[in-house]
Amino acid sequence: MENIVRFDSVSEYNAYCNTDTRHPLVSVIDLSKSDKKITIRLNFGFYTIFLKDVKCGNLRYGCNYYDYQEGTLVFLAPGQVMGIENNGNLYQPQGYALVFHPDLIRGTALGRHIDTYSFFSYEVHEALHLSENERKIIIDCFQKINQELEQPIDKHSKKLIVNTIELFLNYCVRFYDRQFITRDTAHKGILERFETVLNDYFQSDKPQTLGLPSVGYCAEQLFLSANYFGDLIKKETGKSAQEYIQSKVINTAKERMFDRHKSVSEIAYELGFKYPQHFSRSFKQHVGQSPNEYRIHNN
Repeated sequence: MENIVRFDSVSEYNAYCNTDTRHPLVSVIDLSKSDKKITIRLNFGFYTIFLKDVKCGNLRYGCNYYDYQEGTLVFLAPGQVMGIENNGNLYQPQGYALVFHPDLIRGTALGRHIDTYSFFSYEVHEALHLSENERKIIIDCFQKINQELEQPIDKHSKKLIVNTIELFLNYCVRFYDRQFITRDTAHKGILERFETVLNDYFQSDKPQTLGLPSVGYCAEQLFLSANYFGDLIKKETGKSAQEYIQSKVINTAKERMFDRHKSVSEIAYELGFKYPQHFSRSFKQHVGQSPNEYRIHNN
């Protein structure tokens, strides 16, 4: 059984990394100061962001490995487990970690919308790959937080630190937007493959067994996390993945309305609706006509 080390507090992780605790709820850690470690899994009770500087072991999430190279950022929400592997050999970590406890941002604007930073739920092959200029901006944010941590804690400390963390996260949103465009090879044909997944779904018996297709199901078929997939589709189409699926459902319904041998209820069940009235309500909301009205006016 793998050894899992759990850190509930920032100070515990600071001690593990040979770093002084200057604030109980936030820290910027120079990983090169950490002792050499072997294969281990870490469970963090706080937000953790790794910036990797050089090749030094692999990061594992679940059964898979992060697309984790030099100059990349990986984001972990509280409760997530990260594996560090280097074939059982000793290695010297290089890079930085920004860690902050949920209590730091509780009651702040960042605390109220931290969930909108969906990259904290990204999975394998979805790390943020930084350009040299982007890396300098990230390091600058880390340095600003460090400089504030070196000052005595006063009534301004929390606001200044939280605002800098929010600035850092907003830069990461911008850099991910850039990555969705520049990593064209990794994302090539995502819409076509998404469309294929939906077509195959409606041509199978899955609607009857699983119901309407979900964002999670489609993301899984494309080997992406639901959040990363949703953000990618939003950047590509301007629609959320759920809106795209709903549009596909309605367009498929329109096509099947031309088959007079099938009742509206049969079509509803074929598409994965549990109740025909839910289908009729959704159809009218999107089309402006009930299924029967649409059928009368288009036959």
